[in-house]
Amino acid sequence: MNRREFNLMLAATFGSSAFMGQAFSQEAGGTLTAIIQPEPPILNLGLNQQTPTGVVGGKLYEGLLSYAKDLTPQPLLADSWEISEDGLTYTFKLVQNAKWHDGQPFTSADVLFSCKSLLPETHPRARAVFDRCESIEAPDDFTVVFKLKKPFPAFIMAFETASAPMLPRHLLEGKDYRKDGAEQPPIGTGPFRLNEWVKGSHIHLTAVDDYYRPDQPKLKEIFYRVIPDAASRAVSLEQGETQLAQWQDIEPFDAERLSALEHLDMTTDGYEYFSPMVWIELNCRRPPMDDKRFRQALMHLIDREFVRDRILFGLANAATGPISSSMRFYDADVKTYEPSVEKAVALLDEMGLKPGADGVRATLKFTMVPAGEVWTRIAEYVRQALGAAGINVELQSNDLAGWVAAVSNGDFDISGNQLYQNGDPALGVARTYVSSNIRKGVMFSNTAGYSNPKVDELFEAAAIELDESKRQAYYTEVQQLLVEEMPVLWLCEQRYPTIYDNRLRDVVTSSTGVNANFATTHFAA
Repeated sequence: MNRREFNLMLAATFGSSAFMGQAFSQEAGGTLTAIIQPEPPILNLGLNQQTPTGVVGGKLYEGLLSYAKDLTPQPLLADSWEISEDGLTYTFKLVQNAKWHDGQPFTSADVLFSCKSLLPETHPRARAVFDRCESIEAPDDFTVVFKLKKPFPAFIMAFETASAPMLPRHLLEGKDYRKDGAEQPPIGTGPFRLNEWVKGSHIHLTAVDDYYRPDQPKLKEIFYRVIPDAASRAVSLEQGETQLAQWQDIEPFDAERLSALEHLDMTTDGYEYFSPMVWIELNCRRPPMDDKRFRQALMHLIDREFVRDRILFGLANAATGPISSSMRFYDADVKTYEPSVEKAVALLDEMGLKPGADGVRATLKFTMVPAGEVWTRIAEYVRQALGAAGINVELQSNDLAGWVAAVSNGDFDISGNQLYQNGDPALGVARTYVSSNIRKGVMFSNTAGYSNPKVDELFEAAAIELDESKRQAYYTEVQQLLVEEMPVLWLCEQRYPTIYDNRLRDVVTSSTGVNANFATTHFAA
């Protein structure tokens, strides 16, 4: 099916021949057409947590909790919860009328299955969280009790949909989770179900008639259109063919222009839980990256404000260290690295890395991130910036699979990367730097191969400490230590643009924004 045929099909669905070329009139509720790029590999969030899977899968599956923009826990599949004073016992009371899309009831048995069996096998983040449990029990059909081995205050932040999606026990128990979970149609408790997926074209979701929250969802259906070309994505918003773009759908240089159009609005809200951090990944196992003076020199050669202003067009904050300024326990009182070729050269000379006859001190291979023009520009800028001190950078292009294989297996010199902070440093930050998470072949772990026993000690102490002021002290110390050692080169705290038709309401209602379930999202009458 080509683009023209798809547009005609949607126009017929909407009962409006005005779909092509201009925004169509939209009844209250109605049909949302959104962009999805790249196309998700699968929709089962228990097996895949990549961003496109999170966007679409977040309408199909649900976790026990949602989180407000200030990261306060909110009810979802759990109506209420209690935490014991000693921080060891978490008791969740579940909603009593939720159903899976095939009509079977959702109960505590599904929570036990998801948290004890499936997720620890298939979901790296969930495995790390639920490994901290001494036991997970269900005293009745609508109560689940988690007992921890040690206090872990970040535990309450681990139940958003992509971090701990609930999966149907009756369909997957006893199966090969990875094989059968990928092959079976996605069956969740969310407000939308999968109606059709035409690979390379669109994903069609329809409203669940008997969703457990009254008068929800507001939308009748959602079409996610796969549009690989960045210019075509912008045109689709401009002409009203799509009404929603998120994450990296729109290139930063186009965001301001599009948001200024009469029928479009833009927000950077809704990414607070993720707080994405962009950095240059360094393979700390290899010389000269294994010398902190070299890593410090690289930081002096990179102008983070240039990256923010000229590559990300202001849709970011310049990073100061490993914890985002939007997160709890952030501390700005750390060592700074102003752009200075002179300071970089002094550090390189100190470590004996002198330039050769050709002026080159070292040659690094940059394994480029195959994720759009922004990452290409970052790589090209890094090559230019490092060249000022005699460091030659060779750019290596590859596909997504090749990039993942190289970085996860430590087969690289430098690369780009971006990780989510997931509401708490114990969930989304520590994993990059603790030596216990150096896991060959596992992406988004400690792929830099950085190891420091003091860093390990501080992160673990902060993770199990209940006193907030003591946690802050631990995290302050580890931020200061990491910024001294520079295991990665932090660039920017990304602020993604969500651009949407200004008739849409309740697009962003939580800290997970467009990844939330869209149960209340609707068009104004």
